[in-house]
Amino acid sequence: MTRTPPAHSASPAAETGGESLLTVLIALGVNAVIAVVKSIVGAVTGSAAMVAEAAHSWADAGNEVFLLLAERRAGRVPDARHPLGYGRAAYVWSMVAAFGLFAVGSAVSVWHGITAWSAPEEEAEYTIAYIVLAVAFVLEGISFLNAHRRVRRDAERRHISDATFLRQTSDPTLRAVWVEDASALIGLVIAAAALALHQLTGDPRWDAAGSILVGVLLGVVAIFLLSRNMAFLVGEVADPAVRTRVLRWLLERPEVLSVSYLHLEYVGPEKLFVVGAVDLAGDERESEAAVLLQRVEDALLEHPRVAAVVLSLSNPAHAPLDPESQNARA
Repeated sequence: MTRTPPAHSASPAAETGGESLLTVLIALGVNAVIAVVKSIVGAVTGSAAMVAEAAHSWADAGNEVFLLLAERRAGRVPDARHPLGYGRAAYVWSMVAAFGLFAVGSAVSVWHGITAWSAPEEEAEYTIAYIVLAVAFVLEGISFLNAHRRVRRDAERRHISDATFLRQTSDPTLRAVWVEDASALIGLVIAAAALALHQLTGDPRWDAAGSILVGVLLGVVAIFLLSRNMAFLVGEVADPAVRTRVLRWLLERPEVLSVSYLHLEYVGPEKLFVVGAVDLAGDERESEAAVLLQRVEDALLEHPRVAAVVLSLSNPAHAPLDPESQNARA
């Protein structure tokens, strides 16, 4: 029988969820303001790179709306039809957001750049474009630093690099905001360089090339986000370090003699489904063994990251896991 926390209990990841919500709201506000300003300046100057940046910001703002939906849906408490909760909904909506980034941001930017390359237009004004890009860089930087502080803190807590954390984290909203803000800053540098080269050489194709490069950048980001969300949807196991910590925790319990099987799978942001087979200490009767198993399950469910637990008795033919060996960490 699957053991889950009581429905009336507070969400175990309430603090993490609140931080993710704040991160998304900051990014949404920044991108909405920047998108409007870039659109106006793009229309006034006729800059292909600026139009691409406007599409980029509109795509990011739309993505943040989907990420807000992801936070809301994933936070629903488990019920009879969804005993493991609704955490995977976060990956569904995050995939929708990533696809929007690809379709709107990347495709539009590349298409507009190709069109501008074949039929270039001269800019009427550069100064206002540079000012907008500079202001946008500051605002995007504020949003990025907010997300980066969380990434750095959580990466240091797990003793891994920022890049490894971004790939492994089960929080799709944090990963999306960090990656999108980072790509936005890079895109702004590309747009500014394209404008400068156009101004210096008088060749408007530099501007078109900037639009195409921004589109390619967004495409790479979208593919990365799509692949990571798909991995969690089909079933992503916890990283070996987390699995080893859970194994050691079980072996430290007085009721547990050994563990022959342990599987940890993410069922939502920072939520794990734990399945294991243990050999209990002593030689208890079946009814007493069931009570001991339930006691261990209840203790494991008290951990904030555990959404549900299924423990059974080990098969005597199966060798126990060693937390120091490779097979225990695999």
